[in-house]
Amino acid sequence: MSEQSQAAAQRGRPKDLAKRQAILDAAKELFLTKGFAATSVDAVASAAGVSKLTVYSHFSDKETLFSAAITSRCEMMMPLPIFDLEEGDSVAEVLERIGQAFLSMVDSEDSIRLLRLLCALAAQESKLAQLFFDAGPQQILKDIEQLLRRATEMGKLRVEDPAEAAEDFMGILLGCRHMRVLIGCCEVQAEEERRERVRKAVALFMRGYR
Repeated sequence: MSEQSQAAAQRGRPKDLAKRQAILDAAKELFLTKGFAATSVDAVASAAGVSKLTVYSHFSDKETLFSAAITSRCEMMMPLPIFDLEEGDSVAEVLERIGQAFLSMVDSEDSIRLLRLLCALAAQESKLAQLFFDAGPQQILKDIEQLLRRATEMGKLRVEDPAEAAEDFMGILLGCRHMRVLIGCCEVQAEEERRERVRKAVALFMRGYR
């Protein structure tokens, strides 16, 4: 590629990234307020200030757009470096870091609205629920699984089934309180209460797998 072509490509990237993020932001808001079936690609394009063709140039269909919006949200709240484990790192501290980010995400207003919407539409839009789970919770579980596998290889933990242990960790973090929040029986915890919950969850998990 010529220097001129490279310069042109570099000039285009920020604009393309900005359009992509605008599309994702618009899609997230429309999916939350109108639901999946009632949200059209035309509506997303209009809200994002781009053409319908631009939406399709980034995302092949509405299902892909929905999955990408969920993935983008998770990556923003839980960027991949959060799962890193280096030789001198404390596994407990890394798990606390993950736990804090995870609970902050699931306790956010957007997450609660989306989960309530998915529950309300579960009978009619089961595919939507699967798309959500695969793009969000399932990917987080995989990242935790990889962390636990690495911790075991490094001799920091003894985990025979990292996939099952990842689900154990997520379950301990959420407990029953998250269900009560979703059905309106209680409010989300304050920051300090959340930190204490994560600390206790990690301590319990470490006792089982240290």
